[in-house]
Formats: sequence, structure tokens, C-alpha cells
Amino acid sequence: MRDEDLDWELYHAVADGKARTMADLAARGHDPARVEASVGRLERAFLVERQGDSVRALSFQESILLCQLKNERGSPLVLENGVLRVKRDGERKG
Repeated sequence: MRDEDLDWELYHAVADGKARTMADLAARGHDPARVEASVGRLERAFLVERQGDSVRALSFQESILLCQLKNERGSPLVLENGVLRVKRDGERKG
């Protein structure tokens, strides 16, 4: 199976809004190392969020916000554990 097809399958496995564990995703018949790589690609594309062993799909709004925060230099905002906050003075560089 191509990486793109695996990404698509795993995204749809979590797209119902329920979190799945990495083991749940691997239990679909995929090598755990490939599942790990796929989830990493989905995270970098702002489609899913991983917290520990749990993976969930991001909402459209979360995805857009994370993309903006990641790519906007000098933004005074940061998203930590689902909480949007203003950066402290020492964090504002970059």
C-alpha cells in the first residue's frame, strides 16, 4: 500500500471525532512503524493531533489555526494542549 493510501485510511479511521490509540490503528493490519510514520505525516499536515498514544482528527477550525500559528512569524499567540494563550516576553522572538 502506498503511503498516501495509508494516510487516507488512517485519517478516516479517526475522522468520526473519536480518538483512537496507535495500537487500534495498527490493528487494522498495518506495521506499527508505518502507522507511526503515517500519523507523523498527518500531524505535519495539521489533520490530526496526537496526545500520548491517542490520535484524533482536528476540526477544520483547529487545523486552520494551527497552520496560521506555525507559519506566522512574530505571532504573539501559541496553542498549548488545546489552549490559546499569549506568549511570554521571552518566547516572542522568532
